[in-house]
Amino acid sequence: MNEATFDKMQYNELKEEIQTYAASGLGKQFISQMQPATMMTVVKRQLKETSEARMILDEEGSVPLAGISNVGRIMENLSKGFNLDPSDLYQMAEFLRGCRRFRQFILGKEQIAPELSAYAHRMSSFAEIEDRIYMSIQNNRVDSGASRTLRRLRNSIESLENKIRARLGSFLNNSSNQKYIQEFFVSNKDGRYTIPIKAAYKNQIAGSVVEVSSKKATVFIEPEAIAKLSQELSIAKTEETMEEYQILSELTELLYKQLEPLQLNTEWIGKYDMVFAKAKFSRAIGGMEPLLNEHGYIKLVNCRHPLHVKQAVPLHFEIGSNYRSLIITGPNAGGKTFVLKTIGLVTLATMSGIHIAAEEGTEISIFQQIFVDIGDNQSIENALSTFSSHIKNLTEIMNTSNEKTLLLFDEIGSGTEPNEGAALAIAILEEFYEMGCITVATTHYGEIKRFSEAQSGFMNAAMQFNQEMLEPLYKLVIGRSGDSNALWISRKMKMRERVLQRAQAYMVNKKTFPSDR
Repeated sequence: MNEATFDKMQYNELKEEIQTYAASGLGKQFISQMQPATMMTVVKRQLKETSEARMILDEEGSVPLAGISNVGRIMENLSKGFNLDPSDLYQMAEFLRGCRRFRQFILGKEQIAPELSAYAHRMSSFAEIEDRIYMSIQNNRVDSGASRTLRRLRNSIESLENKIRARLGSFLNNSSNQKYIQEFFVSNKDGRYTIPIKAAYKNQIAGSVVEVSSKKATVFIEPEAIAKLSQELSIAKTEETMEEYQILSELTELLYKQLEPLQLNTEWIGKYDMVFAKAKFSRAIGGMEPLLNEHGYIKLVNCRHPLHVKQAVPLHFEIGSNYRSLIITGPNAGGKTFVLKTIGLVTLATMSGIHIAAEEGTEISIFQQIFVDIGDNQSIENALSTFSSHIKNLTEIMNTSNEKTLLLFDEIGSGTEPNEGAALAIAILEEFYEMGCITVATTHYGEIKRFSEAQSGFMNAAMQFNQEMLEPLYKLVIGRSGDSNALWISRKMKMRERVLQRAQAYMVNKKTFPSDR
């Protein structure tokens, strides 16, 4: 697989859509890292996980994933030996509680989800650590109930602050001090309680100057009457800080000792969130688990594009049994490219353990590689023409493909002189067929259509077109060739009739354009 395939097939867009169903940043991260699996056992297991999660959702309506957040940064700090702050500790407690509740929930679903329930046995519960953190941390700060020492210190701090305010209140209310005071309030400057005093009277007040205003008109003085209390308060606050640090260290140590099982919990709960996001997506699109094989057989029954479930016309499609190469023809804007993208994306989705919107009988093959050549790949930097860039892409694909490869080509051979382009396209298609690849290609070239009709292992298909209404029907019909309907569309667009008749003559008689009149 390569990024070009993911981009052209809208695989990354599909992952972004599934991310919207995740309950946590952790689940979103797992989804963003998701890749299609190429081993049958892995794909089967992932699809089973999604199917079990879907059954749980259908039965319960929702799952308890509250509190599950991305704790990657916190776990990284923990592994480095950093002390966690109160907010990080509280987030970890929420995460642990969320893991424990989800574990209990999923273990109770063993009858309908044996695979998912089995994973829960590998998770650990940390109820005692949860309780300790909740008891110690409240409102993102160390709570007074965390230790007797901390409660005593905070009671002492509160008492000292009340005494200081009372003495400062007496100072402000003393009539003999009125003329010295600039403003009648208490100001806290770097943890010290002060009174704004007029600069001219600073020597009249017994106390320490803590700060001077920018205009030098006011000095903030800590009165001598509260100096001893302020010193006691400073000591108590220092002891409070030390006690808080000790508590945070002890709580961090509790988590650090469980670092390995915590990391496993993080991994498993992230995977659970990803699986249930897939299941929620499945429920939203009416998804199902398709049959699987490894021999290139694809059968789509009323299948719809995963990102356009409501708008898309259901697709009936089959390849890999009597034929391994399918050539799709039809008018521009008739849905040929959309068919290619639907085939590619439902295959990538299935290989990622994602349900697809289809009906019973749908079967998907597991491929080692999926390559696409869709759209204008012109490179300005390399001065490559559109045709050259397509050929470069096809060459690279040919060099790395094998019998386990799905190829999706849009307008193969286009961008150059039609005869040469058609001949080259036929030769390329033959080569890929002989290599054992499964190939779906669209074209307007009649030569390719005729080749496909005559060649064993090839099949034609057409996009239906309503000629009366001049509208594409977006329906694929396997076993017939389609027309570009250029003359029909031109007639509907009021092109001069003699021009159309002349074009028809050129088509029928293979006439060349006259050199002069």
